[in-house]
Formats: sequence, structure tokens, C-alpha cells
Amino acid sequence: MKQPIATTNAPGAIGPYSQAIDAGAFVFVSGQIPVNPADGTIPEGIQAQTAQSIANLTAILAEVGLTLANVVKTTVFLADMNDFAAMNAVYAEKFTAPFPARSAVAVKELPKQVLVEIEVIATR
Repeated sequence: MKQPIATTNAPGAIGPYSQAIDAGAFVFVSGQIPVNPADGTIPEGIQAQTAQSIANLTAILAEVGLTLANVVKTTVFLADMNDFAAMNAVYAEKFTAPFPARSAVAVKELPKQVLVEIEVIATR
């Protein structure tokens, strides 16, 4: 069973994909960039962008009654690995122990020239 998840409390998909897919025991949330869903703005700086990306993830998870505590795996994409420590400081405030498994990679470029994109897998 595969059901799309959509909410107006997070930015809409900008391509042929779903904000998230509910696959029963697992929810797969597409990478969230730091776009404010209310007005389409992108905050300045890696810390504000990390916080907005996580807020978008939180809104999508809430649509199916889940929270960041349900997240078992994250992948963080950074436009610049020099932003790792600043991103990690915000990440550590939003996620609690036991922390999800995580990968963090630097990529050449992200959509809309943002500094960070985060995707998650959550479980029920």
C-alpha cells in the first residue's frame, strides 16, 4: 500500500514527486528545502535554512500524526560542507536521543540555490 501525503503547511512539490509517501509501517518524506510555505521566502544563512527545512519536515509528518521522534533515518544535503557545524547545531536542537541514523553529504548545487535540503524516513 502506497499513499501520497500532502499538506499546505509545507512547500508543494516542484516536480513530479510527492511531499511524502505513506507505505504503512514507514513514511518516506522527500527532501525539504527551506522555503516558507506561507510566502515562498527562503531565510538567509545555514542555521535559519536548517530550521525551516526541519519545520517543513515536521509539518509533513504531522499530516499523518507523526513527529520528529518517529524519524529513524535522515539524509542532509549541504551546498557547502563548511556549513556542517552550524547545521548540526540546529539539527541537535530539533532531534532528540536516540537520534536517527544520518548521512550528511556535500552536493554541487541544490534547488533554488539553497544551502541545505533534508529528507527523512519515519516509522510508526
